[in-house]
Amino acid sequence: MTPEELERIVKRLRRQGCDDAQVEVKACRDALSKDVWESVSAFGNTRGGIIILGLEENEGFRPVPGFKLNRVRDQFVSGLEEGGNAKPKIRNMPQYDLERIDFEGAQVLVIEISEVEARFKPCYLRDRGLSNGAFKRVDDKDIKLSPTEIFELQHLFEPSPADREAVKDSSVEDLDQMLVDRLLTREKERGSRALRGTDDRSVHLKRLNVTTASGALSLAGLMGLGAYPQEYFPKLVVDVTVHPGIEKSEPEGPRFLDRIICEGPIGEAVDEAVIAVSRNLRTYSYIEGSGRHDELEIPRDVLREAIANAVIHREYSSFFVGQSVSVDIFADRIEVTNPGGLWGGKTLETLGDGQSRCRNSSLMQLVSRTEYSAEGAPVEGQGSGVRLMIREMQSHALDEPRFEAGIDFFKVVLQRGGAEIASNREWMDNVTARPMSSAERAVLLEARREKQVSVRKLHQRLGYDSDEIRLALGALEGDGLLKKVSKDKYELFRDDGELPKTPKVSAREAIIDVLENAESPMSMREIAEMTGRKIATLRAQMAHLVSEGLVVPTASSTDTSRKYVIK
Repeated sequence: MTPEELERIVKRLRRQGCDDAQVEVKACRDALSKDVWESVSAFGNTRGGIIILGLEENEGFRPVPGFKLNRVRDQFVSGLEEGGNAKPKIRNMPQYDLERIDFEGAQVLVIEISEVEARFKPCYLRDRGLSNGAFKRVDDKDIKLSPTEIFELQHLFEPSPADREAVKDSSVEDLDQMLVDRLLTREKERGSRALRGTDDRSVHLKRLNVTTASGALSLAGLMGLGAYPQEYFPKLVVDVTVHPGIEKSEPEGPRFLDRIICEGPIGEAVDEAVIAVSRNLRTYSYIEGSGRHDELEIPRDVLREAIANAVIHREYSSFFVGQSVSVDIFADRIEVTNPGGLWGGKTLETLGDGQSRCRNSSLMQLVSRTEYSAEGAPVEGQGSGVRLMIREMQSHALDEPRFEAGIDFFKVVLQRGGAEIASNREWMDNVTARPMSSAERAVLLEARREKQVSVRKLHQRLGYDSDEIRLALGALEGDGLLKKVSKDKYELFRDDGELPKTPKVSAREAIIDVLENAESPMSMREIAEMTGRKIATLRAQMAHLVSEGLVVPTASSTDTSRKYVIK
């Protein structure tokens, strides 16, 4: 760390008047204070941080007169020594860098603590033991880790055995036989090896991890196929709560407006939760072609994915079976929270990498193979869920989902669109009369937001295939909504975001109007000249008209003399 960097940090601390999540300041005038080790543990178990010794917080973070830097440094270093007769203060100690830096006419000791590797956590004070000596950093506080947080850190890379454990006193009589029949029928159709060599239903259920060797149901079997799993685990539900404001239990108002406890096997609980959430969101209607299309302010697929992931990837060990998955609906957002943090080395940065990791492998396998409703299985197990949520939110011009990961919880935050969706829909209706595909709508809204877009950036943000994006861009350019500025780069027709209104006659209607008044078959070039539209814009609509039988071509698609006539 440079003196300039230290100066910027202290300036920030003085402005806010206290330490924060990244920095802890201690005076330590004559000796190292014992609570320094709590901060070492906290930073090591969280995201690392900086400890500054020799400044007095209560005096405006000024240098401490007479600071015994060398003594304090030696005490810190000796507290982390290993080998021989040394008794280090910290178990699973973090890496650190230590240096003295000149600051306002004095010297202070700056210690940069690195986050401990996940496989070595938790980092804790040796003399207090694991249960009392492990800390985490929360704002400017060192908070003792809870039993569930310690459990999560200790089992971060171990597949959970909880979903395969026998549920005491349960039996196949507790299963929903209709769901079992669906599962076994589907497994037979796909030629599952689990069913080979025997027609014994009980053997099939054992191989699919629905039952255990004792004949009792596994937790996966009960939660995936049980008639009423909550008989054994009352809190394994999805708790949907509608709040009147933007926080829980706001003063001078009801605690909540609606609350639905979604029970039953996982698939049914997820479906019920999606319905409950949808019922409490705004629905916007718009005309698409000849029909009306209703759209939730948050796409239904995003809601289903977020809730299903929370149920499948939650922690099911005995520490957590008393906690529900919660869905909190606020005026400005929806929060989906599940017990249990990220598992198997997943981080917030790698959530969308397409690699599936699941602590509950038996439950995942069972639920992904069971069709609970017309919507099919609630999860696919392919690692595509986060990408789907991001793409769907972006394609509706909504904020990307926000993910928050604690040691023993995971949360998905979905910002509600509200007026934004309505204004976007009104804006698009004003600039074009023709029905647009979902890719065209997404591209146009992204161009409105960013002013200039490229095929590469649109592919990254929206997830559509590059060729599909090029087709959408070409169609929008043909409508006069976008203009090409270079290869694969486009911008709104005007820099101020205002667009020329396209004629209140769609390309489809223009084609029909021209052909109805034509005295003889017409080529695409002739139709383009008559309508003032680009051939690229007309071609897609012509293909629809031909497939619907409204327009008849005079020759094959490879014949250059091909023309069209109204039927």
